[in-house]
Amino acid sequence: MLVKWIRCTVVDRRGFERGQRKWAGLLGEPGFRGQSGGWSRVRPHTAHIFAFWESRAFYDSFMARSHDRLASAQSGTFHNMQVKLFDYRFDVKTGFEPRFTDVDVVRVAHCTVRAERVEHYALMQEKVWNPAMAGSPGMVRGFFGEAPGHEFLVMSMWKSAAEHGKYRRERVERLLLRAQAEADIEALAGDVVALEPSWTV
Repeated sequence: MLVKWIRCTVVDRRGFERGQRKWAGLLGEPGFRGQSGGWSRVRPHTAHIFAFWESRAFYDSFMARSHDRLASAQSGTFHNMQVKLFDYRFDVKTGFEPRFTDVDVVRVAHCTVRAERVEHYALMQEKVWNPAMAGSPGMVRGFFGEAPGHEFLVMSMWKSAAEHGKYRRERVERLLLRAQAEADIEALAGDVVALEPSWTV
């Protein structure tokens, strides 16, 4: 599975949201698995979109055919768009699927990992972070993805911001030490996204 993560700064919120609903046109595209997104809870005017495709080939075909027509509805409503593609590697918890109707909040962590530490980082994700998140009340599902250049995306979906906040307060510092994250990670950026149900396709 291919995961597309888009971030942008919105300058016309109403126009952007109106255009976002036009992406319902993705339904029926070959290889399309699902899409949703919402607003950053910590950065005003920042929107995140997450799109899922069965494979790179299906995604490339869509980009060549239908993408520009759908995207034109949002022209001029945002700037600073950043797009990253990740290959799905494994589940956080079990049974990941790109479904958003039972969650309110998505946490994304984007890591650039030192080349010689990639295997250790992936192992720690599996052995330390995954069990901790999977065992947290309110954490519904998630995945671990990889992009060229030793970049990784960890996405976790939560029933509510309060549940995610509780996990952060109680566990994160201890887990960072256990996973030796400082030795692995060169750069880390993250955000907490409040999902907009009307953006879900």
